[in-house]
Amino acid sequence: MLENVILVGLMGAGKTTVGRAVARRLGRQFYDSDHEIEARTGVRIPIIFEHEGEDGFRQREAQTIDELTQRSGIVLATGGGAVLRAENREHIKSRGTVVYLRANPHDLWLRTRRDKNRPLLQTADPRARLEQLFKERDALYRECATFVIETGRPSVNALVNMVLMQLEVAGIVPGSAGLPSDAPDDRHDGVQDGVHGDEPDRAHGDGEAARAAGGDAKLAQAERDDASQTTPVSPAPDTFPR
Repeated sequence: MLENVILVGLMGAGKTTVGRAVARRLGRQFYDSDHEIEARTGVRIPIIFEHEGEDGFRQREAQTIDELTQRSGIVLATGGGAVLRAENREHIKSRGTVVYLRANPHDLWLRTRRDKNRPLLQTADPRARLEQLFKERDALYRECATFVIETGRPSVNALVNMVLMQLEVAGIVPGSAGLPSDAPDDRHDGVQDGVHGDEPDRAHGDGEAARAAGGDAKLAQAERDDASQTTPVSPAPDTFPR
């Protein structure tokens, strides 16, 4: 049975982007718990927060993490608040090798300050909110972590190599996996440029495809209602592969 690789850390730490790249290098399946929740409900996470509250979202998150961590040989990026529940921490610690991507609140703020899809940061002072979240959660991430990697301001490619080398030293992956990638070290495809790398692909519109696969009809209707009351705007260019 292959060991799972599980990434934890605050929003904006780069879990999704780094995790996807690690999975690609290892030839493994990648999952993002937030993306899975959105795919299953057919709506964006802010809609879940609005209609079910944070407690409702955390319950869905716990169910998703329990299911995903029972699989074998995957790379999983968890949501920033997943460690708040003891059951999640137990599942994460006992079902994989855990990498904590640790970033300071200032860098996290730089990466997330333009993102409107993070409910916990829709406050008058998101930077102060990130500092508070860091104080509350840093010890919980460390409790779960097999390795702690300080993200600093390197490119995504550099972070991926750091993760793979740690996994190689621990005997989790073959030695060749940690060799430098032949892919170009694109500085605009990285954490260092202030672009968050932690946001899953978002379900847009009314989530038709997801609901057809069993999404939550009540939440989907709520998102349609919300969209009908919102003035459409031109989307910003996607400058970062999500």
